Amino acid sequence: MGPGARVEGSRRSGKGGSGNMGNGKGGGGLRTVLGAPVAARTWREFAYLLVGLPLSTLYFSLAITGVSLGAGLLVTFLGVPVFAVLLAVGRGIGVLERARVRGLLGVRVAAPAPVRAAKPGALAAMGALLTNGSAWRHVLYCLIHFPWAVFGFCVALTFWASGWAYLLYPLWYWVFPAFTDQPGLQLFQNDDYTFHLDAPAEIALTSLVGLALTLATPWVIRALTTVDRVLVVGLLGASRLADRVTELESDRGVVVDTAAADLRRIERDLHDGAQARLASLAMELGSARERLVEDPQAAARLVDEAHGEVKVALQELRDLARGIHPAVLTDRGLDAALSSVASRCAVPVRVAVDLPERPSAAVEGIAYFTVSELLRNVSSHAGARSASVDVWKSGERLLLQVGDDGRGGAAVRAGAGLAGLTERLDAVDGVLVVDSPAGGGTTVTAELPWRA
Repeated sequence: MGPGARVEGSRRSGKGGSGNMGNGKGGGGLRTVLGAPVAARTWREFAYLLVGLPLSTLYFSLAITGVSLGAGLLVTFLGVPVFAVLLAVGRGIGVLERARVRGLLGVRVAAPAPVRAAKPGALAAMGALLTNGSAWRHVLYCLIHFPWAVFGFCVALTFWASGWAYLLYPLWYWVFPAFTDQPGLQLFQNDDYTFHLDAPAEIALTSLVGLALTLATPWVIRALTTVDRVLVVGLLGASRLADRVTELESDRGVVVDTAAADLRRIERDLHDGAQARLASLAMELGSARERLVEDPQAAARLVDEAHGEVKVALQELRDLARGIHPAVLTDRGLDAALSSVASRCAVPVRVAVDLPERPSAAVEGIAYFTVSELLRNVSSHAGARSASVDVWKSGERLLLQVGDDGRGGAAVRAGAGLAGLTERLDAVDGVLVVDSPAGGGTTVTAELPWRA
């Protein structure tokens, strides 16, 4: 019942909590709906749609002119610089649009990587622009955003004007009989019959219709600006492939640094431990050989001491080999390996491993060393009386959780052990979450891909 029961229990409690929150927030939801027409967010989004039409018209004009002129001159060399200028202008438009989205919609869109030419010179710069995918996406945005901007402008303005006009109709319907020959707002005309909104019931019903439109307008505007967000993020932001390449480059640097640090640690342990002991052993055996004839008893004592040094050196080599990759992990898997680690912890540790099969060797090794490091922290810093280790599979992810009843207060700080673990897990698309309130113990949850 280890991890599975715990996860299911947390899900049940989460559902109950959400129900209570829903009951408590009923009034807040009603206030949100009623206050949406005058909310600052609605006004900003409405302004975004209004300003978007003239700007998009300008962008479309520049883009269609540049594309037409560049394509027409492409038979000559002049078409190349025209396209290069168009792409440069498109990237400038992207800067303006990202700033507009950030200021009015509150969405921060990461800028694409700058265009870098392989060589200095105008031809190299034009070549870099012409082969830059993000620059072409900027031009595409200028072309396809124009019809959407027209649609969004018309729909938003129609809903906004109609809603407020109908809602406030009881306050201004007197304009018709006072300044025109009509008793009220003309709804329709059929031959000789004309229907005006002039009766009290009709005026009240018109106001109710206006109220419904006014309350619906913020959500219509929000839906329209959602499409704008998608267009800006998808066409004017950094590409997912570029982000992934940057992330992988960063992760590769972490892996290389970690491997170098492990090699330095192994070298230091060998130099200061087994190598030093073997050197001392060689000296003692040399002394014993010299005294073997003259003083057999002293030679025997030296051999005994050398024998002790051999045992210590062998134990250090075993510990070092276990630190590199324990044989029990390769032979018997995580359950036996983590039980072995737990037996060496300074406090009693409960281990529960519930895995239908073994994960990949790389993930298994990372999980082992993660638990080892966390239990080392429990022994050294937690001041705990007991600890627990739970490992289970959820979907295509391997989850492990190490908890203790110590003093708490642990945090991921730069240069600390938990920060190093976070970097190692991040290098394989893993996640490390630390929950450690002061005086409340520490629970560290790690999530790893099942296959690296």
